[in-house]
Amino acid sequence: MEKLLLIGIDTRCMINSALQLDYELYSTSYFSTSDTPTIKNQKIILNESNDESCGIFEDLFSSETLLDISKDYLDEVDYIIPVSGISPTDFPKEYKKKILGTTDIEDIENKYKFYKKIKNKFLTPMTFRLSDIDEAFEINENYPNKQFILKPTQGSGGYNINLLDNSKDLQFNDSEFMLQEFVCGINVSSSVLGTKNDSKTVVNSRLLTMNDFEKNNSFIYVGNIIPLTNESMMENINGICDINEEMSETSQNLARRFNLIGSNGVDYILNENGLYVIELNPRIQGTFECVEKALGINMLEAHIKACQGEIVDIPKPEYYSYKRIIYSPNRMKYEKIDLDNIYDLPHIGSITEKAEPLLTIIDKDKDFEKLYKKVELTCKIVNKQARLHQQDIE
Repeated sequence: MEKLLLIGIDTRCMINSALQLDYELYSTSYFSTSDTPTIKNQKIILNESNDESCGIFEDLFSSETLLDISKDYLDEVDYIIPVSGISPTDFPKEYKKKILGTTDIEDIENKYKFYKKIKNKFLTPMTFRLSDIDEAFEINENYPNKQFILKPTQGSGGYNINLLDNSKDLQFNDSEFMLQEFVCGINVSSSVLGTKNDSKTVVNSRLLTMNDFEKNNSFIYVGNIIPLTNESMMENINGICDINEEMSETSQNLARRFNLIGSNGVDYILNENGLYVIELNPRIQGTFECVEKALGINMLEAHIKACQGEIVDIPKPEYYSYKRIIYSPNRMKYEKIDLDNIYDLPHIGSITEKAEPLLTIIDKDKDFEKLYKKVELTCKIVNKQARLHQQDIE
């Protein structure tokens, strides 16, 4: 039996899908949620325990640590699938041939290089690479009718993206940054499968950030709704069929242009000017479980087969599926919440810090209104429980 390693921040949903396939499984992850299946070959960085804080993810996580504790697995397995949190570029050269997925990603993961490659062929926001913060303010003064955002050239999940204002307190860290025109519109995304010779869009989705709910200018990713329809857009949009068709064609073109294999994602912003290409994610996306619930296919199997040259049959969605990540409203001690649509659950008694990811809601229904109301109700219940179990007074 061939050996498969899943490696990333959280491998729970991939393990569930892999257990339906014929592989000897290995997993290395940062998080150990209480609903993560236990398998024989498994390493976890975060040790959650009673009355102990899970800490601040951004301060504690590093892909180098994840790779380091996986060293013996890397030699042992036949295949490696990196998921969110680690890049094929992080792996030593001798292991890259084991990776199932796109490995030549330098011009994709670097968002400025990606912009340079596509700016003359697709609709894109005006973008500048920065040497220091003063340069950002100089550019801003030259375009008084535009608003800009500062974002790192590499990164994911919408972290460390900020609107440029008149404050001089913004500081660069070791990362490279770029200044990008702020395009006001609706965040949407495509999931696309690619082989060496072909590409096919699986589904388009409404991509959700914190700003969609709190209007706080935070671009941190909180979930998706699939498929993309007038209802799931949650906005009055004309020509949804044409939008879906354009998104699908553009995503397939980008997949071919950048030689993507396996499952990949393309993020857009839609407004009255059209579809702006924002970034390409050369890895399995956050829509993974939503696609499985709505389409009834095994997305890990689809990814593996695409890497091996076959694109599986893609059925039309039978359901709407909605994923929403809940970030803790306060520092709280987790106690069991008896709901059937929550995942990525902390261990009982562990402490989640304020604004850290607490759990994920994932649900499906043929009726979008019913689905939306159920997810909203679950959000309220979870947030209420978080406040009931608050650990300190703010």
